[in-house]
Amino acid sequence: MDVNSSNIEEIVRQVLDNMKGAAPAPAAAPAAGQSVPKTARVAMLTELEKFELKEYAIPELGDDDMLVKVEGCGVCGTDAHEFKRDPFGLIPVALGHEGTGEIVKMGKNVKVDSAGKPLHIGDKVVTCVTLRDDPNITMFDMNKQNVGAADVYGLLPDDEVHFNGWFADYIVVRGGSSVFNVSDLDLDSRILIEPCAVLVHAVERAKTTGILRFNSRVVVQGCGPIGLICIAVLRTMGIENIVAVDGENKRLEFARQMGANATVNFKDFQGVEALAGGVKDAFGGYLADFAFQCTGSPVAHANIYKFIRNGGGLCELGFFINGGDATINPHFDICSKEITTVGSWVYTLRDYATTFDFLKRAKGIGLPMEKLITHKFPLEQINEALVTNLKMEGLKIAVVNK
Repeated sequence: MDVNSSNIEEIVRQVLDNMKGAAPAPAAAPAAGQSVPKTARVAMLTELEKFELKEYAIPELGDDDMLVKVEGCGVCGTDAHEFKRDPFGLIPVALGHEGTGEIVKMGKNVKVDSAGKPLHIGDKVVTCVTLRDDPNITMFDMNKQNVGAADVYGLLPDDEVHFNGWFADYIVVRGGSSVFNVSDLDLDSRILIEPCAVLVHAVERAKTTGILRFNSRVVVQGCGPIGLICIAVLRTMGIENIVAVDGENKRLEFARQMGANATVNFKDFQGVEALAGGVKDAFGGYLADFAFQCTGSPVAHANIYKFIRNGGGLCELGFFINGGDATINPHFDICSKEITTVGSWVYTLRDYATTFDFLKRAKGIGLPMEKLITHKFPLEQINEALVTNLKMEGLKIAVVNK
């Protein structure tokens, strides 16, 4: 076609004339909130080692409730224990408490999150706990009471709502729950918030001893997800002299990536005295100023006192269930060495909020937090996800919805 200047002017006039008579283009539909189905799936643990995908009607929301479309949820050791043994007697139960997703529907009273940040359709959120009538559990509780006694989504008995855990297509966040707007974090970071909060809390507990400092020599025993995140939290605080102890070389190598400057494989030593010598050598001839015990092994707990100098400190955070008794010598392990010990259990609401900044800081200094998630399964393969966790074939296992 021979298109000259007069042709172009005529084409433009025709286009403008057509636009004048045309109806206005319809406004784009919101990305969220317009396609909520009437029913959705929940992965219900119906018996030991068996999840079933159950289809339930999505309930009507109250004025203080939210409906969240699940994007992903990490598999916790607590989920694995419940899957294997049901120690809490919850079956049937919708598990999953390390979850995150997008708000698709909100009650009229929902305006801000637990930190006062505005909430809108389409925002990405996480939950912490459902608050009961306990005035001591508040957002800025300066007494640092943890939330271990509060109810948690993913560990609630099944009821008429059904959408009570993050292993599902949707979750109903009920009024009175703690919820945080985390739209500025990517999906992998959001899945890691809950376990990271456990370690932010543990390090805050350790700091109360007055022993943990920038130049402290710190040993971290156990390099599963909890121990590795512990190393990352310490590293973001500027602590650089960190020795990691574990029995798997792959995990010890990852510990170096997360910030440990030396590693010790306990399988290379015969007896606890030799192992303590290995830790001492890794610190250049010194014992640790402070230790974090991140395994669920009573033997590991008994051993770790040998790694700590006189006047040092210990934070025990490895036991989320009854793992059995540990045998120590109170004179040699505690009294004569004047060890200061703190226990750590879950987190406070303030620790939860602090975790968001930790994740940004970790990413800013180049720590490979996203590599902690080694396996991702769709909801249809949740049984495989739990089995993979129990076999310890990876680090953090996640169920991710497409």
